[in-house]
Amino acid sequence: MKVPVELAHTLAVAVEEGTLDAAARRLHLTQSAVSQRLATLERLTGQVLLVRSRPVRATAAGEQVVRYARQVAHLDADLAGRIGVETGHPTVALAVNADSLATWILPALASAATRHGVLLDLHREDEGHTTALLADGTVTAAVTTVAAPVPGCTVTALGRLRYRAVAAPEFAARWFPDGATAEALRAAPVLDFDRRDTLQSRYLDGRGVDPSTPPRHYVPSSTEFARAIALGLGWAMLPDAQRQGLDLVDLGGEPVAVTLYWQQWRTHSATLADIAAEVAAAARTALEPAT
Repeated sequence: MKVPVELAHTLAVAVEEGTLDAAARRLHLTQSAVSQRLATLERLTGQVLLVRSRPVRATAAGEQVVRYARQVAHLDADLAGRIGVETGHPTVALAVNADSLATWILPALASAATRHGVLLDLHREDEGHTTALLADGTVTAAVTTVAAPVPGCTVTALGRLRYRAVAAPEFAARWFPDGATAEALRAAPVLDFDRRDTLQSRYLDGRGVDPSTPPRHYVPSSTEFARAIALGLGWAMLPDAQRQGLDLVDLGGEPVAVTLYWQQWRTHSATLADIAAEVAAAARTALEPAT
């Protein structure tokens, strides 16, 4: 079966825009023409590809077609750049965890993007969930903690980002006068990035403390997260690179190491390959070797 690229692209635009009206405007078509394209695509594949909800969403089969459309668009842009055809600035979508964005990866991405004249569409997502964006075709590559490759992708170990439990001196003096004992950790406020952040819970587990016991704050921004610790809002796990310029004290206990991987589409894209090389080089400098 050969899926016409134009029809697959129409499905991808419908999913991205959320309604057939909006897709029609973006494609400079009538809504009727968009509906006819989608009906033709579903007839060719023999499957329902789009749920006509508000907003519309792809079915499991539809997600595969959307991913195919995005891969073709990426390869078209990459080819145009290599043969010198002016098509504007192609966009490369990447998923990166917040701590990598705040510490080590941005210079590498900026260098590669500038050299290739591409625009970056960065999706900030928890490192354990970035592969979902890779699997559905939203991004072409991702920094992740998932070692098993997403179908159709390659995976490369980048290294380990080590986190230590830290707090402001005044906070530590108030809540941990005798050190970060299990009893004190049960009572002291803790900071989580969001409700998918498990770093503090892993540390508490290692100290014999039920992670559900301490009161919790949520601060979903890496820069403000580190500043909130320094302001004494709570204790948390922080990479060494984010401690620069902040007056913080170690609480002891075993650090938590997170192994990061680079996963990307298995496509022959010179741009994506160069971005991956830049990221890997930066990781060798900033991260501990993966074991």
